Amino acid sequence: MDTQSLRLFVLAAEKLNISAAGRQLGMAPAVASARLAKLENTVGADLLHRSTRKVSLSLEGAEFLPFAREILAQEAAAQAALGFGPQATRGAVSGTLRFTAPSSFAQLHIAPILPEFLDLHPGLSLDLRLSDASFDLIEGSFDLALRNMALQDTSLKGRKLADDHRVLCASPAYLERFGTPRTPEDLAAHRLIAFKDQAARKLSNSSGGEGVFDPSQTGGQLMVDDGLSQKLATIAGAGISINSQWIVYSEIADGSLVRVLPDYTVDDQSVLWLVYPKSNVLSAKVRVFMDFLLEKIGHDPVWERCERPGF
Repeated sequence: MDTQSLRLFVLAAEKLNISAAGRQLGMAPAVASARLAKLENTVGADLLHRSTRKVSLSLEGAEFLPFAREILAQEAAAQAALGFGPQATRGAVSGTLRFTAPSSFAQLHIAPILPEFLDLHPGLSLDLRLSDASFDLIEGSFDLALRNMALQDTSLKGRKLADDHRVLCASPAYLERFGTPRTPEDLAAHRLIAFKDQAARKLSNSSGGEGVFDPSQTGGQLMVDDGLSQKLATIAGAGISINSQWIVYSEIADGSLVRVLPDYTVDDQSVLWLVYPKSNVLSAKVRVFMDFLLEKIGHDPVWERCERPGF
């Protein structure tokens, strides 16, 4: 299939003007009309409705449009991978990348490095949706997402960014007031902070000991829907919470938070994934952003470096 005709169709669908789309590609109006007619003959459907007053997208054209865009994205990605085409030059990637990530992680680890990424790729715009609520990638038309969970959705493909170890924390003031749990069973007598509807988390240690962190079994608890708010409430002494290591590593290092049951690990198999829909081509804009995040964050995560001697 002629990709230049596909490019003409995509532009005409966006502009609703065949002549303008043709001019952008250096075609005379008659040539543009003839190429679109040939494409329609190839696919066996009228992609655009034409009248003397306007051009509109047909139902078949609306269904075909995302496939046309995908074919063009494949062409661009293939050229870039082989060192050809406009995207082969560093910084020449263009367009808008729709990306969603948990707000807490984005504030701490992604937002500070965005200026460097935008300097590397001045033709690329980022449309960010940052929330600890999880957006549907396909319904939301996202190109890429960061997810901190076990990857179970079979409609998604992903690359591991980093491990997402979880730890139990409390403030020194809370532990001084209510005491320090020595076993998982002691948690039942404490105030627990958790996300709304958080399931019980299994705890285990190297000696074979087991237990659970179960907010539903405690009398006093605080429910939140934001990871940063949970951390701040824990620092303020509201209770004991489970937190990702990446959000509390600096507070543990400076002593404003203390590990609770440090010999126990949280068995939830959570991993930081960069995911995208299987139906999407790994376009140049997605690839360069993934590579950047892997280099800046995933190569040697700062929250893991901080536990090494001499950090």
